[in-house]
Amino acid sequence: MSATQQPVAGSKNTRPRVKLGSLAGIVGFLAFVEFTSGVLQGYYTPMLTDIARHLGIHDADVNWLEGTQLMLSALVVPAFAKLGDMFGHKRMLLWSTALTALASLALPFTDSFAVFLVAWTLQGFYVVWLPLEIAIIWSRSRGREGSSLLTARAAGILVAMLEAGAIIGALLGGQLVDTLPLWVVLLVPALLVVACFFVIRFGVKESDQLAGGKLDLVGLTLISVALIAFTGGLSLLRLNGYADPLAWSVTALGLMLIVPFALHELRHSDPLIDVRMFRSPALAPVFLTAGLFGVSVLGAQAPLSTFARTDPAVYGYGLGTSGFATSLIIGLYLIGMITGALLFPLITRLLTPRITLIAAALLVAIGYLMFLPLHDSYTQVVTNMVIAGIGSGALVAALPAAAASAAPATQTGVATGLTNSVKTVGGAIASAVFGMALMHGVGEAATGGGETAGSLSGYFTVWAVCGVTALVAAVLLCFVPKQAFTDAAQHA
Repeated sequence: MSATQQPVAGSKNTRPRVKLGSLAGIVGFLAFVEFTSGVLQGYYTPMLTDIARHLGIHDADVNWLEGTQLMLSALVVPAFAKLGDMFGHKRMLLWSTALTALASLALPFTDSFAVFLVAWTLQGFYVVWLPLEIAIIWSRSRGREGSSLLTARAAGILVAMLEAGAIIGALLGGQLVDTLPLWVVLLVPALLVVACFFVIRFGVKESDQLAGGKLDLVGLTLISVALIAFTGGLSLLRLNGYADPLAWSVTALGLMLIVPFALHELRHSDPLIDVRMFRSPALAPVFLTAGLFGVSVLGAQAPLSTFARTDPAVYGYGLGTSGFATSLIIGLYLIGMITGALLFPLITRLLTPRITLIAAALLVAIGYLMFLPLHDSYTQVVTNMVIAGIGSGALVAALPAAAASAAPATQTGVATGLTNSVKTVGGAIASAVFGMALMHGVGEAATGGGETAGSLSGYFTVWAVCGVTALVAAVLLCFVPKQAFTDAAQHA
């Protein structure tokens, strides 16, 4: 085939059949890393009560573990993404894996809540793995025919392995905690992370285009303080309610600090985050979609679990499921995400990345809006969750891949990392809003035992907000240039 006859990835008529080829080895090693990331996210969930008893704390204090890890993720992703662009994505992947391994190894050998909390927080460095991995793959495929489709296919494989790891991790953790001492159970994921370090060290090649330079410490400080203030304010709102002036003041401070950060970045010759990317017609909708998507993928899971456990005989709504039946709902949702992640590159090859993103956002919207009329039976809830899961899996894979293909060559890691950071912020906002919505009109168990359930109106709020934000994301993506995220766009 001559040069003039080469098909263009993303065109409507012909699609090149892209194969991973020499990238297969790197993708395979990175898939193991993402599998481990999934295990970390699912493994501990069945044993949180056992951990609380081991540390001598109240069950409610377990929320500190999730909160501090989310806070860390918002801080470290921008820094590690930029350092990856400057000095090597593999290098920063190794550093983050080493920190995660050390923190994981500390967990089995302490019964101090303070030490455990610090180690658990530092374990959250795994959040930078996926953005850095996508940046590595994009760097290795840049310039090859069908590079956008190659990245999409690799991203789908990585996300599928992530969700598979979450399922296996949850099942394995639940099984082991009933049969082995807790310190042995906690040691298992730590050894898996240690194995990841050596897999990356000897199996993954470094990105071939590094920007160099110096880290923008002033910008990093400004954005870190802004994120701490914003997420901290949201946590105070959730704890103290709408009437707390301190919570609103801290939240507003976090938002206001974005202004000096943006002004500083515009003046800086090598900014931590090139805020001009937010004006890009291709990237801006992707970042906004990531934030809107974070509302459902990070903010809605806990309310859905508690709705399933709510006893309809007592409250008049809910499913009254057991712990195992609830875990099946979550497992089927994750299987839906795996399906969506694997279908994403196939649909992209048949259509375009832009249309695939729109379709994925619409599936998320349909799944959650179906809850409004259909939430009375186990089958209805599972159906809704699987539909939303397919769209969610596609978006988890598509967003960093789309950001990588549309970003400047020296900002690949920053762009993929921003999808994660903005998604986390969206999830933090949703978590606070949903928590307050569910508190209004709570019902108290007829037994008088003090058990409470979220209000039905609060659950309607959760489902409506998740559905509408996904619809808004689909509309925003309609304004993306038609050939965005394709090889044609790169050549242009």
